[in-house]
Amino acid sequence: MNDLEIRPLTYADLPQVIAIERRAFPTPWSLAMFVLELSKPAGICLAAVIREQVVGYLVCSRYDRVWHLMNIAVDDRSRRQGIATTLLERLFELGDKPSEQYTLEVRTSNQAAIRLYERFGFRSAGRRRAYYLDNREDALIMWRTVPERATA
Repeated sequence: MNDLEIRPLTYADLPQVIAIERRAFPTPWSLAMFVLELSKPAGICLAAVIREQVVGYLVCSRYDRVWHLMNIAVDDRSRRQGIATTLLERLFELGDKPSEQYTLEVRTSNQAAIRLYERFGFRSAGRRRAYYLDNREDALIMWRTVPERATA
């Protein structure tokens, strides 16, 4: 996707983000939740943009030495084009340091997302029972650790 731009997510993007969020998730985040995440100085919030239209986004918060991937979504009309992959690649370009850790929760039924995360080195580390309030579905807890760099 030659015209795909990944840039920092801004408050001005939130109307488009909320529209994608509402179509993507049965229990979408509120505007206040996005505002809170954007206001955190240590987080990484990214927008995937094509011709000035937000087609995806990623929200990752920092807690001590752990990054928590809080939210990632792609517009339902733009899926299967590598947008989520590109967002994750940019996240790791910005955040990866030796021994850095990432974690996330994902619905156990969301096999496409689980496969995507596994391609980036995330591994299952357990479950949160009845984590999702809409249907009491379990969440798979996944972790990724950045390998130590070899010293020459």
